[in-house]
Amino acid sequence: MTNFLNNITKFSVISIIGLAKNVSKTTTLNYIIKHLKEFKLGLTSIGRDGEKYDVITQLPKPRIFIKKDTIIATAKQSFEACEVKMELLKSTEFNTPLGEVLILKALSDGLVELAGPSTNQNLKKLCLELKSLGCDLILIDGAFDRRSYATPIISDATILSTGASVSDDMQTVINLTIHTIDLFNLESENKKKILDIAGDIMKKAKVGIIDNQNRIILLKVPTPLDAAKDISEQLNDNSRYVIINGAITDKFLEDLMRLTEKYKGVTFIAEDATKVFLSKNTKNKFQKKGGIIKVLHPINVIAVTINPTSPLGYQFEKEDFLNLLKKRLNVPVYDLGPGN
Repeated sequence: MTNFLNNITKFSVISIIGLAKNVSKTTTLNYIIKHLKEFKLGLTSIGRDGEKYDVITQLPKPRIFIKKDTIIATAKQSFEACEVKMELLKSTEFNTPLGEVLILKALSDGLVELAGPSTNQNLKKLCLELKSLGCDLILIDGAFDRRSYATPIISDATILSTGASVSDDMQTVINLTIHTIDLFNLESENKKKILDIAGDIMKKAKVGIIDNQNRIILLKVPTPLDAAKDISEQLNDNSRYVIINGAITDKFLEDLMRLTEKYKGVTFIAEDATKVFLSKNTKNKFQKKGGIIKVLHPINVIAVTINPTSPLGYQFEKEDFLNLLKKRLNVPVYDLGPGN
């Protein structure tokens, strides 16, 4: 796994996201902590992690084992549940249901719970704090249904964890993993002028249209989710870009394709791929009909990790699962579980 570790050390903030619970997120985190012995690590989470039992399924889950001198950011109640002697470095004033997020230094090795800030804005500030405290690498472990902390505004690399707990059908898991990576690999817009205009639009409105002369129309809509009709009425032969400050969903694109043909050849730009919630069918249909989807900020997926075993008692044949993913993905795939 030398290549895995060498690649990780090129980055300063890495988010670990999962397609479901129990897919090896915590195993991945523990593996990195165990093997990067010379690095000063900073750890936090969006959502609660590191408990003995999953708070939803009540099934046992891997604990997070940290080493002495590791710096963690966790909520007060989670700090009190840690089995490690800690030195309080700073209070953040970031409040969570489990209390204020505290920045702490481990005075011994041991098991911890992580429960970091609940908003991206506070998570970004927290990462800056951890950097200022000398952390060489910051790892963000998060809730299975929250992928927004993978945004490149917060982390400069992302690891995706997948596994048997997603579905008992291996091909379904493989297809969903591939589709997720495809979304994360959405092409970024490379024209600086358009990037500047799009960034400005996102500060002012939820939807903006740019024409072939770089003229702008700002739409007065509360959210992009139900803005297909408004957009269809404003699109014309000169339209080149639609800037979406929010989520791009199946419903949005299906409504747009039903209402107009004028989206063909037009580039729809989201802030980043964590704002794109599309099924494979809708994405492919939109693109085949001539629609284009891009992002302002690309997500850098550096690895996929797997867990071929489900806590519900079934498992995939590990080598088949691993090799099929390796064959079909353009990023490295690793099994970091027991024995690795």
